[in-house]
Amino acid sequence: MICVSDIFCLWPLAFLSYEANSSAIRLRFRKETRERVTVSQECLDVLLKRRSVKAVDMKAPGPSEDQLDVILQAASRVPDHGKVVPFYFMVIGGEHRQVAGDKVAEIFQKQNPDAPSDKIEVERNRFNRAPCVVAVIYRQRRGKYPVWEQALTAGAVCQNMLIAAHAQGLVGQWLSEWYAYDDDMRSFLDLDERDVVAGFMHLGSPPDEKPQERERPDLGEIVTYWSPDAPVKKGDLYDRPKFPFPRLGFKPL
Repeated sequence: MICVSDIFCLWPLAFLSYEANSSAIRLRFRKETRERVTVSQECLDVLLKRRSVKAVDMKAPGPSEDQLDVILQAASRVPDHGKVVPFYFMVIGGEHRQVAGDKVAEIFQKQNPDAPSDKIEVERNRFNRAPCVVAVIYRQRRGKYPVWEQALTAGAVCQNMLIAAHAQGLVGQWLSEWYAYDDDMRSFLDLDERDVVAGFMHLGSPPDEKPQERERPDLGEIVTYWSPDAPVKKGDLYDRPKFPFPRLGFKPL
């Protein structure tokens, strides 16, 4: 049996125990909050510090099978209006890079019969510059969803690939180049009228020398906090008036 005096004697201990438990909870909460903040900061660092590296400067090895699987999974997790999945992948690695490069050289030589041998070799090595190349193909899907939005989804796929590569200590470059639009090369890759090369994603290990940061857009030129009277900043500083507007790059069906 506990008497009233015992209760009053034990009360400070109970209070101290409560305080200790509360402190432990607060400390644990703060630790978990810090961990969440750290993870978020790591994500931001990947986004803010990612830098494309020229394919010709990449080193071996390319992504491992597990790393490539992560890259492709991340690439597939993109906004996709209607969930139509307007994209697919072709992984061009190993000796198959040379097969693809030989075809590029063959097409180039056919179109440029007087081209010097060194120019032809440049074309032949297009797919050998990086240890791994992934062709991201935008494929127009039937339905009510605008093809422009589908194309944007394919672009997001390419960006996610670069981010996922960077997050794993790899580097990447998003290229298209002339042969992406060449009919003979498209036929060689078994592309039909619905297919467009969104990008040849070159992946590899970083070079010994860190690439220099390039100039980035000035937010003051492209950000408007809108109101009815606010002038819209359209980034016209970046226009190149001496050039014509480029073609769309694909034909909507």
